[in-house]
Amino acid sequence: MLQNQFQSCIKACYECAEACDTCAAACLQESDPKIMARCIMLDDECAAVCRLAAQLMSRSSEHANLLCQLCTDICDACAQECGSHQYQHCQDCAAACRRCANECRRMTQLISGQGTSAGAHSR
Repeated sequence: MLQNQFQSCIKACYECAEACDTCAAACLQESDPKIMARCIMLDDECAAVCRLAAQLMSRSSEHANLLCQLCTDICDACAQECGSHQYQHCQDCAAACRRCANECRRMTQLISGQGTSAGAHSR
């Protein structure tokens, strides 16, 4: 796959990872961080998978498609959790997660449509 073709997805992944890191740090500063435990956990997972997905896309890895499918699922879960909290950092994170999930969906559809070995794994 051509790395330039997926530049917007790579960018969305890195922006989502940053938003998740910011959200997790801010959640820890809330008056009762225990109630934010799931949010913090998903923020951490989402940031990690987004960074790895961006790295694999940058390397044109044959496994990028599979990881981006996972990234979509985790971003969707994180967006749902963060979106359920009224804090601005959570709302910002939810928006970044939705953008990233949409970009990853687009990317996996492009790869699957090309019939690459990476796309073949998802069929």
